[in-house]
Amino acid sequence: MKPPPSPAPTGSVGSAAAAALAALEAKHGRFVRHLRLGATLAAIAAFYAVCFSLAHVDPARLVTGLPKLAGWLVQAWPPRVDELPLIIQRTAETVAMAAVGTTAAALLALPAALFASRNLTPLPALYYPVRWFLNMLRGIDSFVFALLFVAAVGLGPFAGVLGIAFHTWGSAAKLFADHLENADLAAYDAVRTTGAGRFTSIAYAVLPDVLPVFASTALFWLEFNIRASTVLGVVGAGGIGQELKNSMDLLDFNRLFTIIAVILVVVTTLDQISGWLRRKLV
Repeated sequence: MKPPPSPAPTGSVGSAAAAALAALEAKHGRFVRHLRLGATLAAIAAFYAVCFSLAHVDPARLVTGLPKLAGWLVQAWPPRVDELPLIIQRTAETVAMAAVGTTAAALLALPAALFASRNLTPLPALYYPVRWFLNMLRGIDSFVFALLFVAAVGLGPFAGVLGIAFHTWGSAAKLFADHLENADLAAYDAVRTTGAGRFTSIAYAVLPDVLPVFASTALFWLEFNIRASTVLGVVGAGGIGQELKNSMDLLDFNRLFTIIAVILVVVTTLDQISGWLRRKLV
């Protein structure tokens, strides 16, 4: 009579079960990941389907409109230069609006950024209210601000300056505050241990490190505002935008071509200068 087979070692049975369980878990994990990926892609597709529907995206209309645009380009040549001095004056007005508005916004953003930085604010209770106020300013575009100020102070570039200043104030202050929160405060803490006050310590230990970044940020917003302010005249806020709108309303494509060419030359030149300055600062 043959002896009964010896049972498999307990350790080998446990290893096999653990391996089977690990394989099952890995398979389940792959299934869950694929399911999540499919659900994410389906949600993205549904989101853009709704967006395309709400935006009335119609490529066929673009195809039929391109010949009309080409006809306008043909009509725009040669450009009109008889009003070039006026166009240059309006362009200079646009640059002045952006410069004054951005400078005012940067000066207002400095103290606001201090109160909006979690690690340096002298009044922690004001941290969230200041952040909410800056988010409100950032959330309203300079075009909308300009529209409001045209109704408040009247037509002209001053409304454009105010519109640029208020929107840029919130945007620049938020970026300034983020830079302050990410700054190395070792020197600040060292100065504080000597008995210096909070603002003195910030002035001597923090500002020298962050001022180049602040200046670079302000120059970026100057570039942006010069481009953005070219259309503020559409709502009566001064600058070249008003001439742009007048030419478009009258279908004066030759004059419109001249205006666009001057805008491109000025904006490109100022962008190059500003970019060179920012590279020197940072």
